Amino acid sequence: MKLILVLMLTFLAGFSNAALPAAVPVSPTKIGIVGLAHGHVEGFLKGGSLTPAGGILNRPDVQVVGIVEPDQNLFDSYAKRHHLSASLHFRSIQEMVLQSHPRAVLVFTAPSEHRRVIEECAALGVHVMVEKPLAISYKDALSIQDAANRGKIHVLVNLETSWYASNTEAFKLLKQGVLGPIAKTVFRDGHQGPKLIGVPPEFLSFLIDPKQNGAGALFDFGCYGANLMTWLMDGETPLTVTAVTKQLQPNLYPQVDDEADIILNYKNAVAIVQASWNWPVALKQMDVYGRTGYAKAIDSERIEIRKGNEPEGRMLKGESLTAPYDDPLHYLAAVLNGGIEEGNSLSSLNNNMTVSEILDAARQSAQTGKSVSLPFTK
Repeated sequence: MKLILVLMLTFLAGFSNAALPAAVPVSPTKIGIVGLAHGHVEGFLKGGSLTPAGGILNRPDVQVVGIVEPDQNLFDSYAKRHHLSASLHFRSIQEMVLQSHPRAVLVFTAPSEHRRVIEECAALGVHVMVEKPLAISYKDALSIQDAANRGKIHVLVNLETSWYASNTEAFKLLKQGVLGPIAKTVFRDGHQGPKLIGVPPEFLSFLIDPKQNGAGALFDFGCYGANLMTWLMDGETPLTVTAVTKQLQPNLYPQVDDEADIILNYKNAVAIVQASWNWPVALKQMDVYGRTGYAKAIDSERIEIRKGNEPEGRMLKGESLTAPYDDPLHYLAAVLNGGIEEGNSLSSLNNNMTVSEILDAARQSAQTGKSVSLPFTK
């Protein structure tokens, strides 16, 4: 009898733990979309590397209840391509929130619009996830942080590399001491350039406008390395930021840089962030050098590991990520439902505040030819 009772209690305890997984809400999360100009919205709608768990139109954990897009023709083109109902289209955030009651919105505007959108959503008590980068200036980032605090909302930032099993594996190895203390990192993020890869015209128009995008490749791709390094460093801010930018294709990108290199100087480590619109292939790679070993994330899955006493490196696949750390919408739902704390995670506002500070400093450094000390005076 006692054995039966123990088995029953064990079963019930297991059932209780499994009944409330952090990544799977009881009902679908109602999501609104603000803006269709950012080309990454296509990946969210149809699925891919941006949403590893699947496109938002065909998954049970998400319900799209409204889309705010002032350009009727742009909405119509997406509606035709993805069979969207005209009833989803709204002219303003307030109209969509009052009629459709989204719990959170996904923002696909130019980065220059992020501050306005978040301030509007905060006033309405609606949580926000924006596509990278968080803001075009540290001043805007501070205003976003203030609005989020006043409205008591979560503000998250989505970067594709957050969902790479290889990056997570490298992070684990570093934190477990397998590589020794961090000494240096190198981040390579870039492709052939937005013009040459054929991004949609509404996307290209803001990418090559410094007033809407903050810079060119410096902000478009520099944000990845700054974000990952802030994660690896547990939120530590670099002492100085030094950057060099180039216009190697001024005929294509006359107003912004298309090549950028950033050096982040920490007390006990250094990071080199390479961002480019000039490479012959698309790359998102991360090298982490510790005092006793290194880990090189080759792509989203593969990672090379080598310890100092080993004759050569070993190539392996990162362990498959599990919800809610495998997908931006799983992560968003887990945060909203109180299943996890943001902390200094890759999507967190805390992390991306530091990213904004780094990118702003890098832009200043490139313009002046001098290193910029952090933190900025607030």
